[in-house]
Amino acid sequence: MTRRASFESQLEELNNELVRMGNLVEKRIEQSVMALENRDKVLAKEIIMNDNDVDEMEKSIEQRCITLLLRQQPVATDLRAISTALKIITDMERIGDQAADIADLSLHFDGSDLIEIATHLTPMAKAAIAMVHSSIDAFIRSDLTLAEETIVDDDIVDNLFLKVRMDVIEYLSKSPAKAEQAIDIMMIAKYLERIGDHATNICEWVTLYVTGEHKKTRIF
Repeated sequence: MTRRASFESQLEELNNELVRMGNLVEKRIEQSVMALENRDKVLAKEIIMNDNDVDEMEKSIEQRCITLLLRQQPVATDLRAISTALKIITDMERIGDQAADIADLSLHFDGSDLIEIATHLTPMAKAAIAMVHSSIDAFIRSDLTLAEETIVDDDIVDNLFLKVRMDVIEYLSKSPAKAEQAIDIMMIAKYLERIGDHATNICEWVTLYVTGEHKKTRIF
């Protein structure tokens, strides 16, 4: 196998690892919302306990990127691919952290507490998960159109966040005694909003990879 063929093979495996990490963080978001909806404390604790899995994947991919940079002779496009991968795993690691934070907050709820004002969390979670999935897909396929469409989809997540906020404000006007739990609902919505922002970041890194043009990213 030639040096170039070997390098391309390793780049493909890097992409595969990114897909696996993306699938894992998607699953964690789904599980954290499921734990909240079902008041499943066992699942919530499992998500929190396994949060290091995402961290370990980040370290593994980071090491692979460094190895490619040091041992190979990447051209400009290759350098952009590797540097983009390094940026993307940072956003995905933070998405994993936020999924764990949602799971942690889900432990605060019992019975039907505040379920009547959490109706927008499920569609918000689905929209955020879809953004994460399509942002990784956009990178793997070098699909600038998909990246741009995904960035537009962040408006869906943001609008749902505003609905949750209004629902919480209305609820508190009637039931101020449950302010602490209402704040927890707001925090969960905020974590979902941030997940959408990190997916947007990933898409903006895709733009850098495809076009060479850098856009300002959101940092949390």
